[in-house]
Amino acid sequence: MKYISTRGQGEPKDFQGVLLAGLAEDGGLYVPESLPQFSADKIRSLKGLPYNELAFEVIKPFVGGTIADDKLQQMINDSYGAFSHKAVAPMQQLDSNQWVMELFHGPTLAFKDFALQLLGRLLDHVLTERNEKAVVLGATSGDTGSAAIEGCRHSEHLEIFILHPYQRVSEVQRRQMTTILDNNVHNIAIKGNFDDCQDMVKQCFADQSFLPENTRLVAVNSINWARIMAQIVYYFYAGLNLGAPDQAVSFSVPTGNFGDIFAGYIAKGMGLPVEKLIVATNNNDILHRFFQNNDYRKESLHQTLSPSMDIMVSSNFERLLFDMHKRDGAAMHELMNKFHKTGAIQVSDTAWQDIKILFDSCRSDDQQVCETITKVYHETSYLLDPHTATGMRAAYKLDHPSEIPVVTLATAHPVKFPDAVINAGLNAPSLPEPMADLHEREERYDILDHDLKSLKDYIQNK
Repeated sequence: MKYISTRGQGEPKDFQGVLLAGLAEDGGLYVPESLPQFSADKIRSLKGLPYNELAFEVIKPFVGGTIADDKLQQMINDSYGAFSHKAVAPMQQLDSNQWVMELFHGPTLAFKDFALQLLGRLLDHVLTERNEKAVVLGATSGDTGSAAIEGCRHSEHLEIFILHPYQRVSEVQRRQMTTILDNNVHNIAIKGNFDDCQDMVKQCFADQSFLPENTRLVAVNSINWARIMAQIVYYFYAGLNLGAPDQAVSFSVPTGNFGDIFAGYIAKGMGLPVEKLIVATNNNDILHRFFQNNDYRKESLHQTLSPSMDIMVSSNFERLLFDMHKRDGAAMHELMNKFHKTGAIQVSDTAWQDIKILFDSCRSDDQQVCETITKVYHETSYLLDPHTATGMRAAYKLDHPSEIPVVTLATAHPVKFPDAVINAGLNAPSLPEPMADLHEREERYDILDHDLKSLKDYIQNK
């Protein structure tokens, strides 16, 4: 399988090439040249497989033979063997046709573990084969950082630098990163917001001349295709559990950077019968405004009780825009230049109407999030985290065919966000046993201004 850039420049790359590149040379994002197709019979043949075996079947075509099957299967087995629940992504029924898929049973209690446990192993395998070293550089709005550190910390080939917005992540999220004291792990709090962190990372990838010779930057944010690839699996897992391919399923997805829900879009493109993909946002609602009004416009950032979604610009949305523009790289290059200059774009009415057949959206403010947490708990004794609550509210609020099951993706354990649970009038849950002493552990991180030179100097001197 070959991968191309959304902005149309450069030669296609194989899987190992895009794994190590992250962002394309022209500033675009890599996507498959074409998608593997799973027939209805193929999907039926996957019923009943354990999660790790299903993952191998879904991921193998995207790797395209660049990693031996037995090595790939072992990496997948090791990745999901670290999860605390045997089902890996267990399903909980909350109403007659409302389901929650729990994606928080990995080592850092968030859905990012599904991709980053595997990504760390993939990187280590490829770098070992090539006898190379790399610098992992990523930005996090809360969960990506700890999952990336946990996935990469044991590699002798990787040095890890994770940026988070200073005082804009929850205490549990911060401590999950900053209490990892391995010598190759470097946590940096940037005086700014997540988008500031993300912009600095992108600028570093665009000009890597500050790095030592024979060292490359590697992306762990969802701009790296391997992240999307791993997330496709749990859409198939949920669909198979609810009757696919003979039963269509809808998904409600708490959405900030658009990577998680884009994986659902790819699953549909491969043949999974997906009825609707519901984009659930908080007050940082650039995606909601696009799907409701064809208005993709950068606005001020709001700090909310769901900090992992406090994002002004959704990086992965470019991948969907590429398809909406009939995969015309030149058109995408022009469109993204316009967005960079003006902070606002629209698409043609035809393209917008076509994509709305599959996508819908819903915005929830903090009060509505807390009301949803309270309501669901009193009705079902099930405790939601604030991100999952945005998805759950969207699943209940939007009109939907009664015969189609709706799966809300539970993206994090509520223990990570005690303020939201307390604001909902409930008791904050206790940290699970492996993390019980998290608040007593030593922390280590540095605080930097929002300044690119300061960041580059910091990386050079480590």
